[in-house]
Amino acid sequence: MKTNIGTLDKLLRIFAGFVLVYLAGTGIIGPWGYIGVVPLFTAMLGYCPLYQVLGLSSCPRAAPGRT
Repeated sequence: MKTNIGTLDKLLRIFAGFVLVYLAGTGIIGPWGYIGVVPLFTAMLGYCPLYQVLGLSSCPRAAPGRT
């Protein structure tokens, strides 16, 4: 798996994931909020399978000559 999630994307996923899980845990939004584990998991891995399918990446491109 090649990393396809950049820093800002990762931070937003972590924030959204924690908010959803918190709201579900406190009963504010119901059990569907536990879907917040998905953005947490993808942020932890640095890889999003949906980005792969759609050919997207939020990682900055490497400069020429760099790997």
